[in-house]
Amino acid sequence: MENFVAVVKLWTWEVSLPAEIPPELPEPTPGINYVRDDMQQKDWLSFVAAHSDAWLYAVSYYFAARFGFDQLKRKHLFNKINDIPSILESITGTATEQAKEKKSTTNHSNSKSKSNSKVWGGGGGISVKYSRAVRQMEEVEVAKRVDEEAAEENDNTLCEACGKNYGAGEFWICCDVCEKWFHGKCVKITLAKAEHIKQYSCPSCRKRKRTRYT
Repeated sequence: MENFVAVVKLWTWEVSLPAEIPPELPEPTPGINYVRDDMQQKDWLSFVAAHSDAWLYAVSYYFAARFGFDQLKRKHLFNKINDIPSILESITGTATEQAKEKKSTTNHSNSKSKSNSKVWGGGGGISVKYSRAVRQMEEVEVAKRVDEEAAEENDNTLCEACGKNYGAGEFWICCDVCEKWFHGKCVKITLAKAEHIKQYSCPSCRKRKRTRYT
């Protein structure tokens, strides 16, 4: 009981695989165990819920294929899935809103129609509705990875003139011929000058070019 209370207080969970599991069963998506970090609780839960839905749909597809569902059975399965709210819809509260809208629409249709005929089926498709917060967090993650890769690349890049690393706020310029990087101050090029240069050649490349023509 103490362990349970500790887990509740920390507000954490982890999707762990059982000791035995069919190797062909789809594995949970990495987003299910996404670390919260500085995310708002609601945004984090929405992000995890969306990935959980994706995994559950993948498992449904797997069993449908495993048991040889034909088109009609698959359609029936998908309609059944769509009859209940997704995890994301339950977390964000859209499931309650949709239920109210559906009830209102049904009552309106019944008041207009006196027919007792029943229709089975209908168009079915699986829809995972990502909230605006989830999309924003995905964009943040992509931007973060790009920044990390750029920072790592900058740390490994040395100025061909002085041999030093990139420093924050420094202006660098790349030679369009040899594709090597230089501190602007090392090759006496400022940002203002660079804006008027269509193709920059470093001192070494300019020297080699003059040598070829002499």
